[in-house]
Amino acid sequence: MNPKSALLALALVAAPAGAQGEMLGSDRAACLGGGGPAIRVNVLGLKDRTGRLKLELYPANEGDFLKDDRDLIKEGKTFRRVWADTPAGGQVAMCIKAPRPGRYALLLTHDRDGRNKFDFWKDGAGFPSNRRLGRSRPKLEQAVIEVGSGVTTTNIRAQYLRGLGGFGPVGD
Repeated sequence: MNPKSALLALALVAAPAGAQGEMLGSDRAACLGGGGPAIRVNVLGLKDRTGRLKLELYPANEGDFLKDDRDLIKEGKTFRRVWADTPAGGQVAMCIKAPRPGRYALLLTHDRDGRNKFDFWKDGAGFPSNRRLGRSRPKLEQAVIEVGSGVTTTNIRAQYLRGLGGFGPVGD
């Protein structure tokens, strides 16, 4: 098996069963057919199937991580956002383009009421590390992802407010 075929086979095995369903988001074409650079996100652990899902791509440095998108764009820095309606059922996979191969920070949010404003009490969030978020501001290292020249696949488990312990996956 050639190296490219081996990587494709590994990506298919690493994705959860049935995760090869419809690709969501306006960047979906970048993940289909091995295009890129792009990130395929298999979204796991949704609390429900309401609202919309959002992926945001940031520079991988503390000063720019979660910074206002208008400021990043004005400063000529990397920022990209992709929305998708939460599907009624099945596996959820989204795609977001990266400007070039490299190191980025990636955020997933589940906007359950669809109002485009994060509601700490209701909405969910997740990062590629899948470490429990807890109560403090997310750390950059939780969000960092290395993007190659093709499609980089990652699994992100959504987390929601779970009482005094802060954000965590549903069912934990």
